[in-house]
Amino acid sequence: MMEHDQQELVPTWYKPQPFSPATVYTPDVIRDIQRTLQVPSTGVLDARTTSHIRGLQHVLDIKPSGIIDLETAIQIERLRNRYV
Repeated sequence: MMEHDQQELVPTWYKPQPFSPATVYTPDVIRDIQRTLQVPSTGVLDARTTSHIRGLQHVLDIKPSGIIDLETAIQIERLRNRYV
């Protein structure tokens, strides 16, 4: 994928996670991610949500860190748009 192509796909809600994702994303954004991943919408990046993020990363051949990096954010957004 070319660099400019990736920029066009970056979800508006995506923010790099230098430390804790809880300090990066609002509860509303986390709930939206949870609905997309079909886990309970708690508004907190809990163990169940992180586990689903790892599972998604594994299926998509992304290093399963459980952290929402840019590539993972793009894939979550693609899933969300598919079901909206």
